[in-house]
Amino acid sequence: MLSLISRRSFLSTALAASAALTVHAKDPAPLIAYVGTFTSPLQNMKPTQVDLPPGNGQGIHLFEVNRSTGAMKPIGIHKLGTSPNCLTFNAAKTVLYSTNETDHQGENEAGSVSAFGINPKDGHLTLLNTVSSGGKGPTYVSLHPSGRYLLVANYFGGSASVLPIKADGSLGEATDFKQDAGTIGPKKATNAPPGSFAFSGHDQTHSHMIAADASGRHVLSVDLGLDQILVWKFDEKQGKLTPNDPPHVSLPPGDGPRHFAFHPNNRWLYSLQEEGSTVVLFDYDADKGRLSSRQTISSLPPGFAGSNFCSEILVSADGRYVYAGNRLHDSIGIFSVGKDGTLSFVGEEWTHGDYPRSFNFDPTGEFFYCLNQRGDNVAIFRVDKKTGALTFTGHYAAVGNPSSIVFLDLAKEK
Repeated sequence: MLSLISRRSFLSTALAASAALTVHAKDPAPLIAYVGTFTSPLQNMKPTQVDLPPGNGQGIHLFEVNRSTGAMKPIGIHKLGTSPNCLTFNAAKTVLYSTNETDHQGENEAGSVSAFGINPKDGHLTLLNTVSSGGKGPTYVSLHPSGRYLLVANYFGGSASVLPIKADGSLGEATDFKQDAGTIGPKKATNAPPGSFAFSGHDQTHSHMIAADASGRHVLSVDLGLDQILVWKFDEKQGKLTPNDPPHVSLPPGDGPRHFAFHPNNRWLYSLQEEGSTVVLFDYDADKGRLSSRQTISSLPPGFAGSNFCSEILVSADGRYVYAGNRLHDSIGIFSVGKDGTLSFVGEEWTHGDYPRSFNFDPTGEFFYCLNQRGDNVAIFRVDKKTGALTFTGHYAAVGNPSSIVFLDLAKEK
């Protein structure tokens, strides 16, 4: 009897241990989502210049993402009163960077960019340092392909900065600063939908996005007020920008280019116009850094009339679909990509919220996260990779004035 009890005890213990190991094997390190927001100033801070003052966000919000359902569970907030509205990682994904869309840094009339170390166990953040962006209201930041620099677009006043990344991931003072200049476009967009009263940025220069091409030899920046995509040659050794030849390409007057996205082949570029509500296809000559427009298509469904402000544009990882955000219409326009890069409208999806400012795919491309700025939520959709369609999962995450979302898979980073 004692022997039988011992065997049963042993088997029970062994099975329990085996089950524990199995559960552990199926339970990898978490997938973390970081959400940047528009915020209200913290105590003793000067007022913050944002789209919707006062902002409802509290800083950078952290979530654990369910890999099967896409649902987001809040796990913390790195509180900031500086409207950390755009986020990106360093090449190793050990540091997170945020623009701070303010009109001051200390006593200087400029915004700033912050670097945060990432805890590899739980994804929580520790501030490394903060440096000036050189201009007011930095609204976009991207990593240069070399991994050595951050590129920053300052919206208010229209300028671009290059910030060097130090060995520990912290930021150095700008190696270059460029102020946009030229003739401001009209308040009425050439391609505005019938009955549109959309007007946002044709009062002065407004730099809205900056990013390098795949080679890193050229950098493109968008000025909404000038209706131009500026093209720069980039000196990687010095971190300097010099005007390309030609130095820019113009969009129709008043249409207001806001964001762009390269196709994975790096030969096609899609530009989204905020006030014109259009997507323009450009052929891109990577050797010369030159853009040639070839197609213009509405971001809205056929027959739409009224006001709309476009926001974000993304190309799926396989290059088969383009997604364009429509604010006020509160939809995501879905376009298929033809063999020659031209777009065809295939449908739209309601954002299940108000004023979709941006969106992003999770690392697998299975889920699509839409940030409804005025709705104070992130709505989560499942992606049909065959058709490009988006299906609402029923999952929301409550976040005040969300503006940017990026993902970190801690299982892959270990």
